[in-house]
Amino acid sequence: MNASSSSTHSAWADWWAGTRNVDLWWTLAWYDTVLRYRRSLLGPLWITLSMGAMLLGMGPLYSALFNVPLNTFFPHLTLGIIFWNFFTSSINDSCQTFIAAAPYLKQGAFPRSTFVWRNIARQVIQLAHHFVLFVPVAVWAGLSWSPRMLMFVPGFLVVLVNLHAAAITLGIVCARYRDVGQIVASVLQFMMFLTPVFWFPDRLPARAKFILYNPLAQMLDAIRLPLLGGVVAPGTWWFLACLTCLNIAVAAALYTKKRLQLIYWI
Repeated sequence: MNASSSSTHSAWADWWAGTRNVDLWWTLAWYDTVLRYRRSLLGPLWITLSMGAMLLGMGPLYSALFNVPLNTFFPHLTLGIIFWNFFTSSINDSCQTFIAAAPYLKQGAFPRSTFVWRNIARQVIQLAHHFVLFVPVAVWAGLSWSPRMLMFVPGFLVVLVNLHAAAITLGIVCARYRDVGQIVASVLQFMMFLTPVFWFPDRLPARAKFILYNPLAQMLDAIRLPLLGGVVAPGTWWFLACLTCLNIAVAAALYTKKRLQLIYWI
């Protein structure tokens, strides 16, 4: 076995060792959430209540501005805000994945992927708290069960794979170059206006359709449309397939070559 294949095998073994240790990274993610709201009366429900208040304020206002019936706009907005918060929190926290894990990495031989999954699991826990808001909105808007909603599952799995790969890439890059985290946060603020979080893609003029070809817009479509009873376009699945392959390739290359150097950067 040559040096290159040996390094790849070692990286895979390290990634798998952390991935299969679900008890560890899930427990770390759970305690991250609990400790954040320690001695708080409502705990994580505070973030749910604050998002609910924001949706109640934005819903009627933007429905009138965009001239869209509220029972059509409100579910679209609710899922848009919930999933956008999930995307941005996951990506921003990814920049601190290994930096925040410095006490663990400096004291023991932990697989690096443990802390990547810790970050993703923490965001999924928060997403579950936020998703509660969609249930009453769906009932109020008259959304009924449809088999199409099951397509949310593969869409969400694709999103998780991409966020996991992005967390590896950003975690390594930001550990080496700390300014990248600030750049990422600024780009995400800008991207919110280019992603149909609270506006409808079909309201865009034809010449502006190109702005929908951003990864966050495509991922949002893949998980929001099924829950609204819609069908995800084949082009979206092809786009996400290419994006996933690219994301995994970049993350794998960085993980193979740079994971052992992380200890010197944090």
